[in-house]
Formats: sequence, structure tokens, C-alpha cells
Amino acid sequence: MEATILVGLGGAVGSVARYWASVLVVWLNGGELFPWATLAINVVGSFVIGVFAAMTGADGRLAGDDTTRLLIMVGLCGGFTTFSSFSLQTLVLLRGGQTLWAMGNIALSVGLCLLATAAGVALVTRG
Repeated sequence: MEATILVGLGGAVGSVARYWASVLVVWLNGGELFPWATLAINVVGSFVIGVFAAMTGADGRLAGDDTTRLLIMVGLCGGFTTFSSFSLQTLVLLRGGQTLWAMGNIALSVGLCLLATAAGVALVTRG
């Protein structure tokens, strides 16, 4: 139950932070066509998950700190952006010498998610 509460708290903070970061970026650039807010959020979230993965990993300063991992990496970063998890998992594959799996993860994640989004839109708009 404690894990669920930590993830929920982190997720709530991450979701609110995502909203306000998006509002700020749109305000700063005037709402251009390119999704700068989403890109900025994904880059920041990926940086944060990288920092905390290193800090709480086997060789990190907070090695084995599952509380921090749940609160920050799963909750906060998950609420802020799921792209951060995708980026970390792909990096782990690359560092482990699993280049083909990493490239497959990139291609499948982007391709299948675009197809799934298109299918969801089509389901609602065509019938």
C-alpha cells in the first residue's frame, strides 16, 4: 500500500508539473505549430529519470532506495512523461550491448503508438 501511495503522490505532482510546464512553454513561444511543450517536457523528464536512475542504482549515492525510485522515477516522471521510462529502458538496452533490441524498441514504440493513436481517433470519428 505504501508503494501505491508514493506512486500516486509522485504522479499527482508530475501531472500538475506537466500542465504548468506546458502552459509556460506555450506562453513563451506563442503556441507555434511544432509541439515544443511536449518536446521540452519529454527532454526534462528523461533527464530527471536518468539522474535518479543513476543515484538510486547499484553504484549510486542512494543505492537501493526503492522509496525514491517509486516516488520520483515511477510517480513523478510517470505523471510528467512516460517518454522518460521509454528513454531509460532503451538506454539500458544500448548499454547492455543490445543494440538491435534498443532499435526495435524505438521503432515498435513509435510506430505502434502512432498506429494505436490513429486507430483510436478513427474509431471515434468514423463511427
